[in-house]
Amino acid sequence: MSGSNKLRDKCSKCDHDRSVCICRGCKKLFCMKHIEAHKKDLQKELDCIEEEHKTARKTFDQWNKSKQLSDDIDQWETDFIEKVKSAAVAARKDLKLIKEQSDENVSGFLKQFTQAIDTARKDENINEIKINSIKQQLADFQKELSKRDTTKLVDHDIETVPLLKLETSYRQIPEEPNTTNQDANDGVESRSEKDPSEKLSRPSSVTLPPPNVQQKLNPSPIPHSSAYLSMIFGLNVSTTTNKHIQRLFDELMLLPMMDKNGPMSGKCEFETNQMEQFLTNTFGFQNIPGKYIVQGVRAFQLARPPKSLPHDHKIHFPCKSESSFTMTVREIQEWQSTYRVYAGKGGSMTHDFLKQALQGKSGDGEEAFRMKFVVRISTCPILMEFDGKVIPRKPSEDWPNRIKLVSVTGIDFAGRKHDVDDILHYIKNWADIFEVDHTQTKPALLNERDFARRRGAVVAELSESRLFNDLQYMTYLRLRACDEEGVQIVVETGIGLGVFSGRHIGIDERVRTTSAIAIRTVLERYGPSYRNIRAVVFALPIFERGTSDEHIRDTYHTFTEQFAEPQYNGPIPVLIADQDMHRLTVAIARQGFTVSELNPADSHGVFGEYWQNRGPAVEEKLALTTAGLLVQHHVINPEVLHAKNYKII
Repeated sequence: MSGSNKLRDKCSKCDHDRSVCICRGCKKLFCMKHIEAHKKDLQKELDCIEEEHKTARKTFDQWNKSKQLSDDIDQWETDFIEKVKSAAVAARKDLKLIKEQSDENVSGFLKQFTQAIDTARKDENINEIKINSIKQQLADFQKELSKRDTTKLVDHDIETVPLLKLETSYRQIPEEPNTTNQDANDGVESRSEKDPSEKLSRPSSVTLPPPNVQQKLNPSPIPHSSAYLSMIFGLNVSTTTNKHIQRLFDELMLLPMMDKNGPMSGKCEFETNQMEQFLTNTFGFQNIPGKYIVQGVRAFQLARPPKSLPHDHKIHFPCKSESSFTMTVREIQEWQSTYRVYAGKGGSMTHDFLKQALQGKSGDGEEAFRMKFVVRISTCPILMEFDGKVIPRKPSEDWPNRIKLVSVTGIDFAGRKHDVDDILHYIKNWADIFEVDHTQTKPALLNERDFARRRGAVVAELSESRLFNDLQYMTYLRLRACDEEGVQIVVETGIGLGVFSGRHIGIDERVRTTSAIAIRTVLERYGPSYRNIRAVVFALPIFERGTSDEHIRDTYHTFTEQFAEPQYNGPIPVLIADQDMHRLTVAIARQGFTVSELNPADSHGVFGEYWQNRGPAVEEKLALTTAGLLVQHHVINPEVLHAKNYKII
């Protein structure tokens, strides 16, 4: 109240006609009594405003996090630099591995080539086939030498470390209507109307690029809800079942990224020694000198098989410790008893054939081809993920009992003697690609295992319709087996889509595409008939990266494209993930689902086959990281050779 004037009028409070004062603020009249009361009211309002100011200041002081944010920025910088250092360490490791592998390959080529020349000079029956084989060896040697010149550093976008971003948004406080001071604002422009950029609701942001790193600002292909590349198809959350699957997929998409340069990314010397030592200490494992199950696969025996041990005896992998995977002999025998074989019905598919084949006694060609329509399935716990770290487990934990291992054979275009029918059956112009053994009308051998390539051979002509039909039938058989065995979540991987997909003869991309379409077709056609299967998860890690101007095709992108166009709307939801299949499978089992994991097996029919060779492919790595040797190898599990476990469907 800035002042008052005495007037002769009525008081606005008591309506008495006596000396009054006018308030210049509200322009109301007050008597001497009520003017003092009005002053007190204004003083109280000022006190309230001061209290609100104190409260606002206290709130501001509590909110002021500049020190904390500064510490967070410092920590982000430290973390990013550590990731760059880790990338450099991984690159040096890769360089060392490439050099060692190249040196080993060159030494092998030199030795093989020298032997071939010496043998040819002593051979009185030298002919064009042998000369051409030697030429091919020379070409392979020259190709290996050229790799040394093509190895280079590739700088690609960093996807795993996001840019740091600070966002500040101010809460807009709504204005209360001012009925006591309207005239005071007359003719004054609102600042917010004069300068819209100063509105309090406007967010301000600042983006900090990674320190000392130049990065292309391309949109990240990783969905916001996923920690790695993954895509979902066919998930309709209108049903209760699919709501559970949605929650499961959400959990899986937030798993840590796969360490693709981990200890099991190359040779598995340590893991092989670990498994050999475990089997030796626990079961009296020993190789039989000079004996082989199949060529290159060392025979072995157990002095103390599981059936000879007390049922309650505890077994620790790899050895007894707080972090070991612990199981009992009774559990192992229960897992062994779940072993089943599902085989496609055909004139030559008999129990006797299966019993012979599962001991590695399938013949080259037709019998090996027949094994592509045989599915082996049993309960099989995972002992460690592909990061080489053992999963601690106590016998009271039930999740390992919910994991099924599905061992199946894929199509093999590597060009090897045992799988010759894959070449004859699916490659129309095989005689233009390989040297021909005219005595058998088959590809000629370069050595005891591999076929001899023609120099400058043309691209293979693939019988796509035949391939598609067989891939459909293979998928049908393994999903039927999973459904019969009570599997709820199927974890698949790219079977036969890596080194066996025919890259060297120019058909790998078509093979991957045909495989994806075949699996999709089976899910759409037979999905409604499944009694137990509720979802399929594809574990398709991306191991190859191209330069900025080079696009390298991989199984993950091939499958996502085939499920996206046209959009997959089958009854079985699908998750496609750039992830470790062991990590996915264990996480699913821990969520309470019965889950299967696919094992790309060899057509010889022996589980793990070359697991002792210390340079394993996926099948051999599965033998080193699961209980598969205990439950699916015919030497250890007698159930493998019992015909009562075979179902021809």
